Amino acid sequence: MALVVPKQIAELPWRVMWIVIALAGAGMLSLYSAAGGSLMPWALPHAVRFATFLAMAIALSYIRPKLFEETVHLAYAGIILLLITVFAFGAIAGGARSWLDLGVIRIQPSELAKPVMMLVLARFYAMVPPREIGRWSALWPALALLAVPTLLILIQPDLGTAALLVLSAIGIMFLAGLPLSWFLGGAAAVAAMVPIAYSLMMPHQQARVLIFLNPEEDPLGAGYHITQSQIAIGSGGLFGKGFLNGSQSHLQYLPEQHTDFIFSAFAEEWGLVGGLVLIALFFLLLRWGMKVAVDARGRFERLAAAGLTLTIFFYIAVNLMMVMGLAPVVGIPLPLVSYGGSAMMTVMICIGLLMSIDRQTRRDPRRGGGGL
Repeated sequence: MALVVPKQIAELPWRVMWIVIALAGAGMLSLYSAAGGSLMPWALPHAVRFATFLAMAIALSYIRPKLFEETVHLAYAGIILLLITVFAFGAIAGGARSWLDLGVIRIQPSELAKPVMMLVLARFYAMVPPREIGRWSALWPALALLAVPTLLILIQPDLGTAALLVLSAIGIMFLAGLPLSWFLGGAAAVAAMVPIAYSLMMPHQQARVLIFLNPEEDPLGAGYHITQSQIAIGSGGLFGKGFLNGSQSHLQYLPEQHTDFIFSAFAEEWGLVGGLVLIALFFLLLRWGMKVAVDARGRFERLAAAGLTLTIFFYIAVNLMMVMGLAPVVGIPLPLVSYGGSAMMTVMICIGLLMSIDRQTRRDPRRGGGGL
């Protein structure tokens, strides 16, 4: 193969790239079906975006991780500036002022904050000496760095994105070696503040929490999304109703079927078997990400790879739990499958950065395992 294909192409991690292409292909099939057997308005733009972002991820993979480490503070400053700009010029969609309309493209800066925050925290903990990791000085700077974008995202308001950002940050702090007692104490404090947090929620957010606890209370109102999603998934049975034959989605019973609830539409047509295949592809993608983290040589690369993989994991986990009624509906798309440019760009940035770290590891003659 090396005699025919250029070395730069042959050395790409094709196994994971085929997984990513398969996931995007599943999304295109579902979007084509959701539009009644048409490439527009979702399937074709989804394919064009994916091809563009895949090329971007491949380009990122040729940049050395050291450059990301040295320039991540500029990226952090840029994200904060973009989040502030949202307040002045942002467009409102879905009840949140989260978008910047740049004419040819609309971007959601809060999505870009996720990979940038992982790199920021990885760089910070790579600089903390091991003997300092259990001290207060290893915690408060990270919390301060996390608090700024989180608060800016919360007041948009975008609770789902803020929650994913915090969960991924907690994950990277844990992997960095912070004492377990701090996490247990933090969890207890959060549990004690739940009533206060609930009282500060907007009415529609409170309704989401109540309906999550009991969807049958208002099946035609606030519980409509969860109820219809569960019906669609359950009606698919073992092998599904067949491609282009999803009654819940085609008859418009299933809301947001092209974005947040695309897994429900997919499972209705491809059944339990199809849903498990999709989940297996995500598992293989995450397993590759964690292998990249374990094999990486430097502490920054290990923590960055783990944090980026966690970001993708929380996308998947929250969306699947949401559509199955195991978590409140917080507007989190399914990576690479749901329609939407910002979320796809974020995930492909994570994959491109992981490919960069993987490339450096494979070229390092000292490659080997090690803890995070």
